[in-house]
Amino acid sequence: MIRKDETICAPATSSGGALSVIRISGPRCFDICEKIFFPAGKKVRLKEQEGFRVLHGEVRDDRDVIDDVLLNIYKSPRSYTGEDSAEISCHGSPYIVRRIMELLISKGALTALPGEFTQRAFLNGRMDLSQAESVADIVASVTFASHRIAMNQMRGGFSTEIGKLRSELLKFVSLIELELDFGEEDVEFADRKELLKIVFKVKELSDRLADSFRIGNVIKNGIPVAIVGKPNSGKSTLLNALLNEERALVSEIPGTTRDVIEDSVIINGLEYRFIDTAGLRDTSDVVESMGIRKTREKIMQASVILMVDEISESPGLINSRADTIREMITGFGKRLIVVVNKTDQGDDDRIKDLKHGIYLDIDDSLVFISALDHSGLDKLKNRLGKVLEKEKLAQDEVIVTNLRHYEALAKVSDSLGRVMEGLEKGIPEDLVATDIRQAIHYLGEITGEITTDEILGNIFKNFCIGK
Repeated sequence: MIRKDETICAPATSSGGALSVIRISGPRCFDICEKIFFPAGKKVRLKEQEGFRVLHGEVRDDRDVIDDVLLNIYKSPRSYTGEDSAEISCHGSPYIVRRIMELLISKGALTALPGEFTQRAFLNGRMDLSQAESVADIVASVTFASHRIAMNQMRGGFSTEIGKLRSELLKFVSLIELELDFGEEDVEFADRKELLKIVFKVKELSDRLADSFRIGNVIKNGIPVAIVGKPNSGKSTLLNALLNEERALVSEIPGTTRDVIEDSVIINGLEYRFIDTAGLRDTSDVVESMGIRKTREKIMQASVILMVDEISESPGLINSRADTIREMITGFGKRLIVVVNKTDQGDDDRIKDLKHGIYLDIDDSLVFISALDHSGLDKLKNRLGKVLEKEKLAQDEVIVTNLRHYEALAKVSDSLGRVMEGLEKGIPEDLVATDIRQAIHYLGEITGEITTDEILGNIFKNFCIGK
């Protein structure tokens, strides 16, 4: 719902802190604030104050003082939303925040909807749609990598790339359409060879951005790591050791884990979502069988599979189990790490024999650990930290983390593929122009140059209130 003629308000900070901030924005912002805010010293007109000024005073309900506050003034268009805005900094008491909100609403403000402040920033040209979406990613970021990507996008890195693509296509489609206007005179404004080069270049870049979604998605949402293996191999003990807490039930009875247990830990600036699964074996137990089916599902959802086995097992059995996993994940770009556990029950000669007997594919790894006494865990974490090493990101590299953007870029690529085919086969210019216009349309959907209320509603409903 777009309510640009209304003034909105909402707490912009979470509860529980010593201080809280209440944000107000809209055409009646200063009129409403003047009815409840009384500056220390002489009375002032908020509309007449310069932007980025801070006033000290009280919030009152008639003569009843609610709190001693600071009022920050932001004047249109130089505010977050592009409108006249204010922020009231008060004490963090839930009672105080509630009373101030009640006063603002009683004087004519409306409670802000999720993401409504950022939606107004987009509608008022303060940021494009991809930058607006990155605001939610910044709020949700829990690692250095996810924060860095979101900050780069909010600063316009992604928008700049999309803008370059769009401007190149706009230039050539305008020349082709100019030719159509002079169709009877057989003039050619757009060099076909040059157009083909430009289309190839734009398609190549859009494909690169779309391909980056695979890595961008796991950085944003965490790298899923499935811990699998035969029952009683120490999977749950390993999960507890990685998380440094008793998260999973540990027992000597095989088949104890009958459901999927998930938790996260940050390693080298990346979030890893560990998934402890039911042991893989043939069983007649109905509940355990359901858990094993879930294990197979989680293997397909994971980016990394930790296959846990015991040091007492033969290399042949370990290789056989690893082959079973490889057959499941071949062609899906997943990494397999064979984890030989319970080294506290073996010796150096046994480890040497297994090192020579266990074979690995090119992207596989082998790590020896004791989940019980935590030996070898640092090596395992180091190996996990190198999962994305082949795809290291440059400091300012543009990475796609948003499914909506990925889908739009895939459509751009399809449209430009048809353009290239059409140019090579001599298809009529009006059909080529139609495909270029489609690509321009999908690029415009990413930045919000072309959008609908439905798209805006789907995007901003997932924001937190106050942002």
